[in-house]
Amino acid sequence: MAGRPAPVKPPKQWYGELAGVAATALALGVGELVAAATGGPSAPLVAVGGVAVDAAPTPVKEFAVTLFYTYDKLALQAGIVLVLAVFAAFIGALAMRRLVYGLAGVAVFGMVGVLASATRASATWAYPLPTVVGALAAAGLLVLLRGTLPRRAAVLAQDQGDHTGPDTDVASQEAPTPVQGAPSPSPDAGMSVADGAGQPPGRRRFLALAVGAIGAAAVAVPGGRRLWAQRVAAARAAVVLPPASSPAAPLPVKVSAGVPGVEPFVTRNADLYRIDTALTVPQMEPKDWRLRIHGRVKRPLTLTYEQLLARPMVERYITLACVSNEVGGELVGNARWLGVSVKDLLDEVEPDGGADQVVSRSVDGYTAGTPTAALRDGRDALLAVGMNGEPLPVEHGFPVRMVVPGLYGYVSATKWLTELELSRFSDFSAYWVRRDYAALAPVKTQSRIDTPAAGKRLEQGLVMVAGVAWAQHRGVSAVEVRVDDGPWQQARLAAVPSVDTWRQWSWPWEATPGKHRLQVRATDKTGQVQTGRVHKPLPDGATGWHTITVTVT
Repeated sequence: MAGRPAPVKPPKQWYGELAGVAATALALGVGELVAAATGGPSAPLVAVGGVAVDAAPTPVKEFAVTLFYTYDKLALQAGIVLVLAVFAAFIGALAMRRLVYGLAGVAVFGMVGVLASATRASATWAYPLPTVVGALAAAGLLVLLRGTLPRRAAVLAQDQGDHTGPDTDVASQEAPTPVQGAPSPSPDAGMSVADGAGQPPGRRRFLALAVGAIGAAAVAVPGGRRLWAQRVAAARAAVVLPPASSPAAPLPVKVSAGVPGVEPFVTRNADLYRIDTALTVPQMEPKDWRLRIHGRVKRPLTLTYEQLLARPMVERYITLACVSNEVGGELVGNARWLGVSVKDLLDEVEPDGGADQVVSRSVDGYTAGTPTAALRDGRDALLAVGMNGEPLPVEHGFPVRMVVPGLYGYVSATKWLTELELSRFSDFSAYWVRRDYAALAPVKTQSRIDTPAAGKRLEQGLVMVAGVAWAQHRGVSAVEVRVDDGPWQQARLAAVPSVDTWRQWSWPWEATPGKHRLQVRATDKTGQVQTGRVHKPLPDGATGWHTITVTVT
């Protein structure tokens, strides 16, 4: 009708959702930047993720490791971000209807982050700050984004019949019918002037702010983490490891089986598996590191990093294995470790006679329970500071971690170590023991076929079958291979520097045409033959013979 204002289209349905996602992204980005000063674990995403990891049931954790392997933490973070995005979209939609609803949603988000960060193991008074500052930034952006849209459009975006209330502005009410003879109002009265494409400047500002916030968060999240990581990387680069007073024995000449495709005897730092409960790699500068040894001891002890480095250093080749490793899996590796003897430290603090467990704690609160007897029986249990000739990589425990031959990592190989408490198994159950894993976890005798690869097509004739076997702290005395349920054949063993490392093996096979099944088993130096009974990793390690199928043409 002539003389009436042109109808104003309400904002598209996704404007509210976009506002919520942008506000939440900004909160995460700001939180990461603040966490660069207060400590990496205080970042909202890291703190909430850490709580999620701790609360997840054991079957969920096992499923994650099985499905995503060493990328389980990345998958968890992606899942958390997806859940946050859904929640953020809901908050944004509420904010477009009633601002107070959206702000309440931001407050809920903030409270979750504050509680998560404040309850982390290494939390200080400053840990809630990243979440608080991020939540304030999110609330401010929601208010700003809502204000950029034409107020009449914002009202029309509400449910039909919900045009009045505390957030309804008088200026946004339906314009009265003009008096006859009065000049007709401009078609754009009551709203911003549209651009050439018909988009009001307010909505252009909305899109610019929302997209800009998301883009800034995409830079700030990794940027904040990088700032903290760079400080630790610089501190690590400045570390000069002392020479070993007890160096590792030279590797035997024939430590390699000499067959291409077999994993090297010494695993490169970048290739060693990483399985732990830390959502993001804990970052700690050596100047801030302290080791507290206490509990059932006569002489409690606290050491700085410099004091630890000043002690006699032991260097050994030791193979580590994860209890989650499936038969034939790759969650095992061998490295040259440098560190201080745990036995010497325990002798110094004088544990009580009843202290049958040493609880090791990580900076992120993770705990492992190691039998005291295993740490004092003469094996080379170390508080490691070096790996393959350099300071520990950050992802493998820098500044200090535990390395204990013969025990699965979940009861012995605590990374980012800050505490040893002498206790009793009857008084305390460590992280994985509370999740149905065994308290005592000696590594089972295992063997693996590295070459040929499963499913590979081979040519008739001589084929070298080779791989690795391990039975840490007992040693491997024999490896046998069989084809198609035939007789077991003795494989050739490579040399090893000690019973605490894995051992390469090889066997020449005259391959005949057809589809064949290859199996391997090992025998340790106590005479115990690797069992063929198939069992999953829970509760104390997988068992069975590694079996592959190949086709010979």
